[in-house]
Amino acid sequence: MRVIAGTARSLPLKAPEGMGTRPTTDRIKETLFNMLQAYTPNSVFIDIFSGSGSIGIEALSRGARKAYFIENAAPAIDCIRQNLEFTKFTDRAVILKQDALGALHNIFEKEADIIFMDPPYEMGLEKQVLQILQNCHYVTGNTLIIVEADLTTDFSYVEDLGYRIDKEKKYKTNKHVFMSLQNERSL
Repeated sequence: MRVIAGTARSLPLKAPEGMGTRPTTDRIKETLFNMLQAYTPNSVFIDIFSGSGSIGIEALSRGARKAYFIENAAPAIDCIRQNLEFTKFTDRAVILKQDALGALHNIFEKEADIIFMDPPYEMGLEKQVLQILQNCHYVTGNTLIIVEADLTTDFSYVEDLGYRIDKEKKYKTNKHVFMSLQNERSL
């Protein structure tokens, strides 16, 4: 696992030991950030269920102004800290060592530009996070929300929560679902 592009390009990143996280592959990360290249520079990026921190670090490497890393597993937090120190992004990073559902209330930005989440599969956490985000002041019509999920995860409920699916990118075993508040920006 490595940083794909930007100021920290090609630097290797550590992943937490064990099966508690499943880091996004370099190929999928590259595809994701190719789609986000116009939105990432100078953005506020929130990485929920951060794991190794590789997604948020990729955003910082590509010019994000600030990145939040939300994770509650101690080995993953240690890994994020080491990766941020190694890539020299600690000054633009905020680590929230909390449960994701609680941490979302501890972000005090005027606006988040990109929110990425990669929750454990088949637990319904993405729906719970979306329910909370719909009432967070930093989620505006300009906020792009991306969920990494299993291919079989159903998102038919998002319209009832006030979101619209703008795009879906499928891979072999998972997908990225891009959404925003209804009647707002589209990708």
